[in-house]
Amino acid sequence: MPGGLSPPFCSSVVLVVDAAAGAGRKSPAMELLPRRPAWPLTCLVLLSLRPWPGADAQAGFQLHQPQKEVSVIAGETLTLSCTVTEGGPLGPVKWLKGWGSGNQTIYDQKDLSSRGKRVVDYSSTDFSILISDVRPEDAGTYYCVKFRKGPTGDELYQRGNGTVVVVQARPSNPTVSGPSDRVEPGKTVSFTCKSGGFFPSNISVEWLKDRIPIRSQLPNVTPGPSNFTYNMSSTVTVTLQKDDIRSELTCQVRHTTLTAPLMRSYHLSQILRVPPNVVMEPLGPVGLNETVSFTCDVQGFYPGSVTVTWLENGKEMNMGSTHGPIETPEGLFKLRSTVAVEAIPEKNGSVFTCRVLHEGQDPLSSSATLLVAASGQKESNSPYTNGNSLFIYVAVGVVCTVLALLVIAILYLIRVKQSKGKSSPSARLHEPEKSSGTTTQDSDPNNMTYADLNFTKEKKNVQRVIEVSQQSEYACIQGSQAPASNDNLTYADLDMVHLSKAPRRPAPCPEETTSEYASVQIQRQ
Repeated sequence: MPGGLSPPFCSSVVLVVDAAAGAGRKSPAMELLPRRPAWPLTCLVLLSLRPWPGADAQAGFQLHQPQKEVSVIAGETLTLSCTVTEGGPLGPVKWLKGWGSGNQTIYDQKDLSSRGKRVVDYSSTDFSILISDVRPEDAGTYYCVKFRKGPTGDELYQRGNGTVVVVQARPSNPTVSGPSDRVEPGKTVSFTCKSGGFFPSNISVEWLKDRIPIRSQLPNVTPGPSNFTYNMSSTVTVTLQKDDIRSELTCQVRHTTLTAPLMRSYHLSQILRVPPNVVMEPLGPVGLNETVSFTCDVQGFYPGSVTVTWLENGKEMNMGSTHGPIETPEGLFKLRSTVAVEAIPEKNGSVFTCRVLHEGQDPLSSSATLLVAASGQKESNSPYTNGNSLFIYVAVGVVCTVLALLVIAILYLIRVKQSKGKSSPSARLHEPEKSSGTTTQDSDPNNMTYADLNFTKEKKNVQRVIEVSQQSEYACIQGSQAPASNDNLTYADLDMVHLSKAPRRPAPCPEETTSEYASVQIQRQ
């Protein structure tokens, strides 16, 4: 009998035979058989020869899980592959995360709420699944498992070798924070860059100021809320400058999961405060009843919000005109405020103050005094008018200096002329040189001085010869007649003076020509 004969066929045959026999009638089939047929026994033998359902299938059943390790980035879709051969025992195919008592069912064809979804629906051989929106905690080992029906429920029949899933997580967009309060230029402040939720832990951070790298500390990496992610914090210190209004810091994060670095910028104008410079120009004396304006310049401040108040002798005024701040090319601000005042006698000497309040700091101020001229006219020589007095002082100083130099030069020239006059021969007539060998001649009465040139009236035919040592100079004076009664010999009576070096031996005057002498002849008519 063919192996494809089913037990119901055998049963129907038996039933037919039994029915005919039970009727007591002879049928054609009974006539062919000499005795009672053995169909039931034959069917039992055939049924015993045919394998039970799943017997051959269990012997040739195979489950194939090809992936040993899969890497996926958090947020993406994970694909896990598993195929089985045809047949096999009755029972489902499931996906489990982990093995043992702590396993977790990821896919069950009876549980539609499971995370895993079939790649090919209703397939009897392909049990690959998809897990969408993978999270870092989805990392682990996954098993494809074949179960069979048992007396007490589904029993493990065969499982795959397992697939290790590694979930790489991208770092979150970095955040940069600075000081909570504004800081003035010259101060050193710290900035912090943070990012988290990344895996693996390797990460790098670079700081830039106006696109130029600056030195920073190594990032501090710590475990995240779960064992599958990490957090990062990086700090950099910067000394603020006045021109940092338009500067910015940039935190740049690199990770294996990123195709391009993540960046976050921080504008230094967010924490920089530049205090204003308050300048108030003073006024000179003004005429009586004139209207004058005090001007207050508030320069180079940031942010651009300030409050200007005018005070008169310490009391706040209700007057004043302030224009809105104007931004400079450097990013700072400036403004001008004015107040008009009538120069009446009661306000003479009043102090007007410009007070500036900026960013809640201590107020800055500048003051000027109102001077009212008694005559009602401006004093042109006041040092506050237009600076002419300063020019006059400088001019006077220069003139005085030049005059002093001229006087010094004249005195110097006079002194030089006097020095030259002392060294002339005529000036030495009355100072004969002393010889070291004739010291005894100092008391010689014949030595002639200027006093000897003045003869008295009684002297007649005076001839004096003065001889000195060989190195001395001497003077010889001859007179043929005595001077007149009212005349004395003076320098004007000398008509000839001749000096020459004397020889080593004395010589009479005036015969020796080698001697130095002075000859004076006096003749009266």
